[in-house]
Amino acid sequence: MSRPANPLRGEASFQINGQDLLLRPSFENLVAAEEELGSLFALVERASSGSLRLNEITALVWHCLATDARPDRAAVGAAVMAMGLVQATTPVRAILTQALQGER
Repeated sequence: MSRPANPLRGEASFQINGQDLLLRPSFENLVAAEEELGSLFALVERASSGSLRLNEITALVWHCLATDARPDRAAVGAAVMAMGLVQATTPVRAILTQALQGER
């Protein structure tokens, strides 16, 4: 990761294969995620009810990776599983909070 995540911008870090990568919920990244996953509001509702699926977590994280050399989804999914679903909710929460609240 070239610089530390800025939580005030909704950024978070995410580790894949021992490398810290930056998650940035930019407009473009969120639009791409929404195209695949459907409404972000519905995604937030599923997350708040504990109904978020593993493939949704993986897709959201993958779309929000701020890197030109984006790892494949299998690597992102493996990283989610390695950290566990509970710990994976931390970066997902940062992304969804940014989407709901905007920049502070």
